[in-house]
Amino acid sequence: SSRELADYYEAVLTASDNKDPKLCANWVITQLSGALNKAGLDITESPISAEQLAGMLVRISDNTISGKIAKQIFEALWAGEGTGADSIIEAKGLKQVTDSGAIEALVDEVIANNPDQVEQYRGGKEQLIGFFVGQIMKASKGKANPAQVNELLKAKLIS
Repeated sequence: SSRELADYYEAVLTASDNKDPKLCANWVITQLSGALNKAGLDITESPISAEQLAGMLVRISDNTISGKIAKQIFEALWAGEGTGADSIIEAKGLKQVTDSGAIEALVDEVIANNPDQVEQYRGGKEQLIGFFVGQIMKASKGKANPAQVNELLKAKLIS
């Protein structure tokens, strides 16, 4: 029922120190409710506790993981793997790469390996930024921080 869903949401919000109400609502309403509906379960039967979901949302907020990686963690929690987001991040090595040195190395590599696209980008085809970001995300297995990737790429592509 909607009362139980509201209680669950409140519990997630409290357990995540009210960090990001919109993010909490999005995950409870979209991801969790969707998964529950698909499995024919009620919110009271959720395989993911409010505390577990909150733990994962805190890791999105503090940039430990991206939203894309969060979906993998959500699936693992749903399947009963690990005790919480942190144990899954650790076990599966899913921590987002925010070390600018490591990201810069990937950016340099992608720029060096794609001279034609670099030339086209510098010639005004700015939509190619998506191509470069995609290559870097692929090379980092989705773990590079997308905002940092964009920032470094743009700086290096103009120089």
